[in-house]
Amino acid sequence: METVQQKKRVLAIDIARGMSVILMMMIHTMLIYGTIPTQTNTILGEITLWLGRGTTMFLVSMGISFVLSRRQTFTAVCKRALYILAIGYGMNFLKFLVPEFVFGGLPQAFVSAYGLQSGTLETGIFFLLLGDILQLAGVTLFIMGLINHFSKSKYVPLAAALLIIAVSKELSGFRIGITGLDYICDLLFSNQFNVYFPVFPWSAFILVGMFLGRWYKELNENQEIFFKKMLLVGVGFIVFGSLLNFSNPEYHFGDYYHLGPGGSILLLGANLVLYWLINIVVQLFKEDNSIFNLLIFCSKHVTSLYVIQWVLINWGMYVIGFWNQTQLAVLALFPAVIALSISVQIVYNEIKILLATKWSIRPNRFLKPVRSVLKIKS
Repeated sequence: METVQQKKRVLAIDIARGMSVILMMMIHTMLIYGTIPTQTNTILGEITLWLGRGTTMFLVSMGISFVLSRRQTFTAVCKRALYILAIGYGMNFLKFLVPEFVFGGLPQAFVSAYGLQSGTLETGIFFLLLGDILQLAGVTLFIMGLINHFSKSKYVPLAAALLIIAVSKELSGFRIGITGLDYICDLLFSNQFNVYFPVFPWSAFILVGMFLGRWYKELNENQEIFFKKMLLVGVGFIVFGSLLNFSNPEYHFGDYYHLGPGGSILLLGANLVLYWLINIVVQLFKEDNSIFNLLIFCSKHVTSLYVIQWVLINWGMYVIGFWNQTQLAVLALFPAVIALSISVQIVYNEIKILLATKWSIRPNRFLKPVRSVLKIKS
């Protein structure tokens, strides 16, 4: 999911993905710390939860970046998929199991929200296997690898995405009744919160990104035409998705994490139109500015920042509490979580550099990473 080397960087995609990282930190902060009334009955809660719908932009970005990546062999894609899955389950270990040993167990209020008891083996296994974005990304990479291996047509990933969207709600909750294999079914079709982003329907967002990436290459990387066509596709999706949602709102968009066809199509369309709008904004401002550079930094490190922010937010429950902060408190926590997550990322980058090179003491060594992110002159 990290940014890959491209022949010609699509700045709007980088900016959009960086924005989705920041929005992701905000919504996770709200979901973990904000009281239920704060989440559902305040202006900040309503805005944050709706902005959270935009975090799916990096799923579409993942598909686009996949096409522009040089790592296109089936073996390389499968290795990448296994790597992402390992990171996903490693993140679960850091988020949930490490606190069991360090803090003496997860907060009971948090565990009770899942209908579980703190400190039990069942609870530990449940949280270790919890399905999230990284599990979705890993499994979808296998699908993309197969598509890429057998077909170069841009319409194949689009057809696969639309098929997944069409059947997802009907397959939602499907299990075969065999322990172990049922977990695989949950990763694909879950309608419960042991898997937040099941492959059906969420892989469709990544596959649509794959379609767009191939389309972009067919257009000889003409960004102006590409974003205009993206706008047309997005508007078409919004119109069709809205009609479906109007016919049966509960079925199509009643559960954000387990969407029906109308919800998926509407959300996809909204994201594509948002990409077009972001591209317009990018054209209006110079590329070399602190905000853009910060967002590009977040885009480049999307996977590691995803892990870092989740671990920090989960561990923060032992200090801040779970579901007990007011609107103003959550608002104050937004910049704190964002700044701390990015700071940890910078330190992590520096440690990797130090491990790869000999240690040398230089003036302003630890200020340079920050200047590098924001392009601040010494």
